[in-house]
Order: sequence, then C-alpha cells, then structure tokens
Amino acid sequence: MRILIVKTSSLGDVIHNLPVVSDIRQHFPDAVIDWCVEESFAAIPRLHPAVAEIIHVAIRRWRKALWQASTWREIGAMRRRLRAGAYDLVIDTQGLVKSALVARQAAAPIAGYAAGSAREPGASRFYDRYFIVSRTAHAVVRNRLLVAAALGYEIDGEPDYGIAVAPADFDWLPKAPYAVFLTATSRDDKLWPEAHWLALGQKLHAQGIAAVLPGGSAVERERAARLAGAIPGAVAAPPLNIPQLAALLAGGKAAIGVDTGLTHLAVALNIPTVALYTATDPGLTGVLGAGFHRNLGGKAQIPPMQDVLDELRPVLG
Repeated sequence: MRILIVKTSSLGDVIHNLPVVSDIRQHFPDAVIDWCVEESFAAIPRLHPAVAEIIHVAIRRWRKALWQASTWREIGAMRRRLRAGAYDLVIDTQGLVKSALVARQAAAPIAGYAAGSAREPGASRFYDRYFIVSRTAHAVVRNRLLVAAALGYEIDGEPDYGIAVAPADFDWLPKAPYAVFLTATSRDDKLWPEAHWLALGQKLHAQGIAAVLPGGSAVERERAARLAGAIPGAVAAPPLNIPQLAALLAGGKAAIGVDTGLTHLAVALNIPTVALYTATDPGLTGVLGAGFHRNLGGKAQIPPMQDVLDELRPVLG
C-alpha cells in the first residue's frame, strides 16, 4: 500500500502530524508513506524514519511569482512527482482548499475532513471520502483520528512522534548542562516578558544550568544576544537550521518556549518542555506528547516566572 500524506505547513502543524506516520507504520508495517510539505518545513518529516519520499511544494513562494515561467515549471514537476507515486490513497490532514488542490494533483483517491470538520469547509468538495472529526479535539488527536478513520483502525496510547536526534556537539555550547530558551515567536503579543526570561535564567544558573538562546531573524537574534548578555553563563546561539535546532534541543535538559513551532519540536523529541502562552489558548494547540510537558498561561495571561521554575523542579533536580 502506498500512502501520501498532505500536510504542507506551518512548522507546528507539520510537527503535529508526525504521530500519524507512526500510527500508520504500527498498523501497516509494509506501507510506503510519502509526505507533501512546504519546502521550508521539509526537514521535519525527514526526521521520521518511516517517511519514504518527501515531495516539496512552494505555495508561499509561487504566489509571489505566479506569472513567471519558472513557477509553472516547478508546479509541473511537482505534479509529475505526485502522479508518479501511484498512490492507493492520499490523505489531506491540512483541511484547506490549497492543500486539497495539491492532493488532487496526485490523481488518486483522496480522504480528508468533512465540511463541518475542516478548517476550510470548501476543501471537502475535493475529497472522495471525508470524515467527521471533532473540532474540539487537540490538533494532534484530530490528525490521528482522521488518518485512522481513512485507513480503518483505532488510535490508542499517547502520540508517538517517531523522531530521535543525536544531541548537538557544537563547540560554542556551554560546558554546563543547559536549558533551551525559545524566546521568539511570530507575534509580539505572544512574547514572554524579557524580565521573566532574565529572572529564570539567573535562577537556573544558580542551579548549575546554563541558558542557550537561539533566534532566527535578525530581530530574534538581537533579543537572544541581549538576554544572554544579562544572564550569567548564557549563550546566544548562531543561526541554525531545523536539523541543527533539533540537535540543540536533543542535548538540553529542558526547553522553555513561547507559542512557536520549536516548542512543539522539543516535545516531539521527548525533551521536558514548559510552553508559555500569553495571547492564545493552548487547549487545542498546546504542546502534547508522551513525555514531561506543561502548558502555562493562556489568552491575556502571562505565566509568572516562579510558576515556570516550580514546574521545572521535578526534571531539573
């Protein structure tokens, strides 16, 4: 059996979809599982050993150059790769019109969410089979339930993200055990106050644990450097790609992060994680996994630093 999973973006959503690959492999050990994903997030499904081929799309980039011949050549190449897969079933776990249109390019039967369950109800018009999945379930559970319904099995147990990464051995890492501070997110209202990061970093330093602060954009790296400069023993990481960030997380004693995809990656790697929410409700999209994880805060709530420290005590000793 050949199966194509369509989950194109964003980083957190792609990470949330990893457990469906583990579920399929458990119930269909001989299945070939391919994944269609945005080019910028392709490193995530590549971490799962059960994913065979990764087919890139570049919808975000294509939209900006829709009338260029190179764009249509790329779209044609993507379509040919999808059709060459000769899939028995395509499962669109994204539930958007754009993802449903991508799924159609494979010229194979498509399964997806029913109109009342999809993020965009119109997507269901493109499916051959569609299933009702509760919109009140966590995003990880929704993915698992949809794929289970499409393939005819029942889900059980905690989600298994199925990924493992060797800890980083970067020469710039602190000699002491470290915790990763994920301070950057897509919106300013999701940020945790810098004073809280400083206080947490100082408390952890007193316990012999250094802080490592990665950042993606120039603004994020500037913030990381500013915080690291005020926390004893802290290190602002140089620019890192997704596999390098995964390795950094894998070597940490814990991760503390705001509402960002990398916080979900820490949980997927089974790293003790405390997620901080200040502008959104974590109920349906908070961190979820089999290992130690905590969701603190919520919409218009700022988790106190002491609460974070208290949650970390059992895992930091």
